[in-house]
Amino acid sequence: MDQQQKPGRDFVGYGGRPPDPAWPGGARLAVNLVLNYEEGAEYSLGEGDGIAESVLSDLAAAPPIEGGRNLNIESLYEYGSRVGFWRILELFRERALPFTVNAVGRALELNPRAAAAIAEADADVQSHGWRWIDYHAVPEDVEREHIAQCVETIERLVGAPPLGWYTGRPSPNTRRLVVEHGGFLYDSDAYNDDLPYWTTDYGRPHLILPYSLDCNDSRCARNQGFDHADDFFVFMRDVFDWLYREGEKTPRMMSVGLHCRLIGRPGRIAGLARFLDYLMAHDKVWICKRLEIARHWLEHHPPRPQHSD
Repeated sequence: MDQQQKPGRDFVGYGGRPPDPAWPGGARLAVNLVLNYEEGAEYSLGEGDGIAESVLSDLAAAPPIEGGRNLNIESLYEYGSRVGFWRILELFRERALPFTVNAVGRALELNPRAAAAIAEADADVQSHGWRWIDYHAVPEDVEREHIAQCVETIERLVGAPPLGWYTGRPSPNTRRLVVEHGGFLYDSDAYNDDLPYWTTDYGRPHLILPYSLDCNDSRCARNQGFDHADDFFVFMRDVFDWLYREGEKTPRMMSVGLHCRLIGRPGRIAGLARFLDYLMAHDKVWICKRLEIARHWLEHHPPRPQHSD
């Protein structure tokens, strides 16, 4: 079958009868905080791309500049690694909260101090690709090489290989290449459920931990965006409240996506602080790393045996 036809689309999922995830402590909701570390790995002439980055910053999205640098975008991204990263890290440290880092290999390579801080914080590191670019048109052999390069870089700089994968802008080949690599317990290149699930699209069971673009500060840079801290807090609070209420009968998971250059700004981070404090004021909530969710699912909801016809 043409690889463009994979992964297959599934409009049914759990069919209105999701399993009880049996979260630790009888939690109603598993909440995973995900900090995306991308700064320096975006499109730029310095990385040999021929175009400059144009998305996910405080500048309105515009067509990429071809053959020239976008100094404003470069500077806005630099704020994330120079200031925003450390501000968010301190927020987590003050509250002793576990979190996951979506780490782009090239970005960590450019800032080994950030990599050391991630290791010191005992964060769960999920591979976010070698570059923060759109992989849709990247040749398969190059993408395969980038996957291996990212794993090697994270292991070298953070001290352990990543066991989860999230490209963000995947190609039709990405999931197949991740499965082929064999070193990952799961990937998160999906937004189609509130619970993990298994797929067998590539010949063997592969675990998916869906991510979220609505509970994500990238909306600070999109038309449906968050304009200020209260927008972020109110939306996150409402999502949490709804899932927490559902969780009395049907426990779920909630992913919160964060970016150093976006929520790390002083005018926005107050919204994150308020949400974290709100979250911590509730019982029966499992605030956890993404890898902990994957391992829990593997233990309590292993894949069903495949039967040949």
